[in-house]
Amino acid sequence: MKILVTGAKGFVGQNLVANLKNIQQGKNRTRPALQIDEIYEYDINSTQQELETYCAQADFVFNLAGVNRPKDQSEFMQGNFGFASILLDTLKKHGNTCPVMLASSIQATLIGRYGESDYGKSKLAGEELFFAYAGETGAQVLVYRFPNLFGKWCRPNYNSVIATFCNNIANDLPIQVNDPNVELELLYIDDLVEEMLDALEGKAHRCNYDGLAAQAAADGRYCYAPTTHKVTLGEIVELLDLFKAQPQSLVMPEIPYNSFAKKLYSTYLSYLPAEKTIFDLKMNQDERGSFTELLKTLSCGQFSVNISKPGITKGEHWHNSKWEFFIVVAGHGLIQERRIGSDEIREYEVSGDKIQAVQMLPGYTHNIVNLSQTENLVTVMWANEQFDPQHPDTFGEKVEAKHE
Repeated sequence: MKILVTGAKGFVGQNLVANLKNIQQGKNRTRPALQIDEIYEYDINSTQQELETYCAQADFVFNLAGVNRPKDQSEFMQGNFGFASILLDTLKKHGNTCPVMLASSIQATLIGRYGESDYGKSKLAGEELFFAYAGETGAQVLVYRFPNLFGKWCRPNYNSVIATFCNNIANDLPIQVNDPNVELELLYIDDLVEEMLDALEGKAHRCNYDGLAAQAAADGRYCYAPTTHKVTLGEIVELLDLFKAQPQSLVMPEIPYNSFAKKLYSTYLSYLPAEKTIFDLKMNQDERGSFTELLKTLSCGQFSVNISKPGITKGEHWHNSKWEFFIVVAGHGLIQERRIGSDEIREYEVSGDKIQAVQMLPGYTHNIVNLSQTENLVTVMWANEQFDPQHPDTFGEKVEAKHE
């Protein structure tokens, strides 16, 4: 299959092309039926002759080209409707009736605050042009009305509030929120790319529109990406402030699978400057070695790393309710546990050569011994709760002590 992507250097185009190349090069094997032979990248610096060649050979066209922030409002119609007309005329010239996807906008509904939008009017004109083309040629057209898009590589201070907020907060620049209660419908770039790949495989999700809302319909006039998120500006800023504080707090906010928070965090990270991509952790050091907290979560405990110098024993304490995993990743050690009130000792010899997780049980005093006289023992530790100095639930008692 030969695929033409117009607007290939734009936000959506870059993400789509990168993922098409992953499939073409065999790096993404999740769509084994999809065979990509050529990817034609057309953008503002491409020539008419290149467009002619691409339109003559393409088996599928993603038309992502468009104008979002022109110097003059009249450029909306020229850049959105005008190029769409050129593209379709070129396909007709070469008798190519392959499927064509159009990136339109929810603003094309001309409903509510979009009622007088020149941008929306130009997108609506482009839609009608595509539908007329389908009626004339019999070609399949897939018209998508995008809500607000966000994700990596989106240009800040342009037409995405998420990109602007992520960029500014990551770079310690001010943001402006006039009304934190304003709700946005947001579509993440990876969800959009997956939908476009579905379309490429003939599995586009179809819909009709009830106002601004997409209504799934097998024979719908439009297409849509089924996964979007409705979030207020205040909620977005609150999450971004938590993300920014993470290197200091070490607390990772709740990020459920496929949630908006997960997608926003990935987006935020893509705007971090080089100097903020690395940050120091507090190492608590003494003559025995060091202990460093790595990461804390709101409901799933914390991660730490413990370094024991040669011959050193650490621990010798127990917990009422807290439990832990000790995972030795380098060195050679011995983990011992003894139930309080008992003489029986459980012993586990561990090594970075065979990584294992050993559970520290509630009600068992435990330690970890570096058996080497020359090498450090490195242990990754997970505890089911963050350490609370006001309620540490930690009580000293040697493992070797005998019950009396």
